[in-house]
Amino acid sequence: MNDTILFVDDDVNLLAGIKRRLRKQFNLELAEGSIQGLNILAEHDPFAVVVADMRMPGMDGVQFLAEVKEKSPNTVRMMLTGNADLQTAIDAVNQGNIFRFLTKPCPMEIMSGALTAALDQHRLIMAEKELLEKTLRGSIKVLTDILSLVNPTAFSQSSRIRQYVRHMTIRSRLPHPWQYEIAALLSQIGCVTLPADTLEKVYAQAPLTPEEESMFAQHPATGHKLLANIPRLELIAEMIAQQHRPFSDYPPLEKLSDDERAAVWGAQMLNIATNFDRLVHSGISAKIAIGSLRQKKGRYLPDLLDTLATLQVAQAGEVTKLVRIKDLNTQMVAAQDIEAKNGLLLVPKGQEITYPVMERLRNFSRRVGIAEPVRVIIQKDSDE
Repeated sequence: MNDTILFVDDDVNLLAGIKRRLRKQFNLELAEGSIQGLNILAEHDPFAVVVADMRMPGMDGVQFLAEVKEKSPNTVRMMLTGNADLQTAIDAVNQGNIFRFLTKPCPMEIMSGALTAALDQHRLIMAEKELLEKTLRGSIKVLTDILSLVNPTAFSQSSRIRQYVRHMTIRSRLPHPWQYEIAALLSQIGCVTLPADTLEKVYAQAPLTPEEESMFAQHPATGHKLLANIPRLELIAEMIAQQHRPFSDYPPLEKLSDDERAAVWGAQMLNIATNFDRLVHSGISAKIAIGSLRQKKGRYLPDLLDTLATLQVAQAGEVTKLVRIKDLNTQMVAAQDIEAKNGLLLVPKGQEITYPVMERLRNFSRRVGIAEPVRVIIQKDSDE
């Protein structure tokens, strides 16, 4: 973990004194003024701690630390100044989220204690961030594994939706692409409440009864309820909740906040990818499928349809082969429906072979039997 501290001050003598007195105790980087400080920030990995003087030419310490917060939110920020007035302290705390506010001249034992506390704070922040990320990844894996076992048809579609959404996200150059891919993977999680035959009718474009239509229309809301209370999945849950909402129902994008706009983009990508996948999976060509979606005026965001139209559905580099169940691995995708000998559908065509799916197939192969070998696709990563 990085433990380097950046000091930014236009007083060369002060910087020299800090380096002389503290270099054996801390890893230090020094910058003479805000401009040099910004250059160093741009060239280096995020610092654990940044200490900035309040009064500097060009950009004061409050503005500088606000920039640090924007570029590196996990960096602990401290203010050092000879102007200990109340308004300076208020601005520093409100705009730069300052951890400590120290006045000049600052005794080295106080400075040393403050820097030690700042490093401890940074370690705490990074440990919490790592814990949240591991918890998030673990939660997503559990949910997708459950979906793959409980409703393999829904999981199979979510895997394909993820490919389409990833393509649209990259081509649209959207920030934080991970959240859109996770939304795609979990977009069908609400389908765990639907009977398998109802879902099969949906994917086959077969007519639904009024009761089935009502049940299917509720799956985005169900998915939202399942995900909304998981930390850092709130925005993703909102994308999933809105995945059936027409684009014409939204206010102009420029009037929305950043999170609201991201929710619209995410929901629209799910809406487009889901309906595109159903058309392509039913045997319609990708070009005709895009044309069909374009005809539904106001339903979809046109820019996203344009990006999806550039996707090559049949990716180069795919290899199809026959393998036995014992030889399956997680780099494969089912190229056929895989059924147990009693007729139970275990893996639909197009589903990725995850570890739980692989174990399920092996268990059924031993106890019930599966017609072998099965046809699978071994995919290479494609350049988007």
